[in-house]
Amino acid sequence: MAYTQILIAGFGGQGVLFAGKVLAYKGLEENKQISWLPSYGPEMRGGTANCSVIVSDTPVGSPIVSEPDILIVMNLPSLDKYENAAVPGAKVFIDSFLIERKIERTDIEAHYIPATKIAREMGIPTLANMVLLGKVIKETGVVSMEGLKDALAKTVSAKHPELLEANLKAIQAGYDY
Repeated sequence: MAYTQILIAGFGGQGVLFAGKVLAYKGLEENKQISWLPSYGPEMRGGTANCSVIVSDTPVGSPIVSEPDILIVMNLPSLDKYENAAVPGAKVFIDSFLIERKIERTDIEAHYIPATKIAREMGIPTLANMVLLGKVIKETGVVSMEGLKDALAKTVSAKHPELLEANLKAIQAGYDY
């Protein structure tokens, strides 16, 4: 039985909520029980944002993620705030281009991905969130890569269909990193 608690955190505008939504839709397509709970400060762009996602084989009782199994952090304040909340054995994914500090705990598995740098080099600087998501999918298997385009098609705005392929490209780059 799988019950995975995921917390994604960063500044508003980094795509924290969108990354969570993609995970949630992909989980739904895999017939998982899902919870997606966005949270952001009063200044949507530039303020703090986090997103709780639970992917489970059984019904989800509470959408609150206070002790994540998977932690994705996109800025230093988020790492400082949530590092100690992760359960022992958690997998932590860090945008090492924006966060220079290393994990202090020895009982969690840290993955340092220069996601912002990778996205910029690909010409899609706003998709560091998807680069991280690709690495998360590879290292955790919480959802599969198979059929990911369908989940993205449901989450990418109909006003910007060209972003579908860019998002897929960014996820693949993270997966391959």
